[in-house]
Amino acid sequence: MITDTDALSLLDITTQVCPITFVRAKLAVEKLKSGETLEIRLNSGEPLRNVPRSLAEHGYTVVMCGPERRDQPEGVHRIRVIK
Repeated sequence: MITDTDALSLLDITTQVCPITFVRAKLAVEKLKSGETLEIRLNSGEPLRNVPRSLAEHGYTVVMCGPERRDQPEGVHRIRVIK
């Protein structure tokens, strides 16, 4: 379970569907200064497969953090993106 964060901001895209999940994430990362971190809450499945991969393809560093709740691995996950 993720409880603490050193991310400067948090983006929750759990109510969004692909491809909007990536669009929202990319726009949020673009607002960061170089070296800043964004934490993103996203659903498992397609968003968890596509958003980290697409952000990495655009040159951002993606750190996989994992599910918010260990007892719900198919639930909401968090990743951190460093610009």
